[in-house]
Amino acid sequence: MAYAPSSRSAPAAGAAAGLFDRIARTLRRRKVYRATVRELSALTTRELSDLGIPRSMITRVALEAARNAD
Repeated sequence: MAYAPSSRSAPAAGAAAGLFDRIARTLRRRKVYRATVRELSALTTRELSDLGIPRSMITRVALEAARNAD
């Protein structure tokens, strides 16, 4: 009878790598979101109007930018 060693660390390593990838993606998205909100909030209402963005839509635009960051 042959002995086949089982390696449980390989799937665990893949799961850990997946976790770190998700964390890195979330941090990148958060950075894009915060930068977008900061930049759009610094614009005047007139400048936002020229871009076609009402001030009330800044967070929505930032969320869309963060979602498309990847």
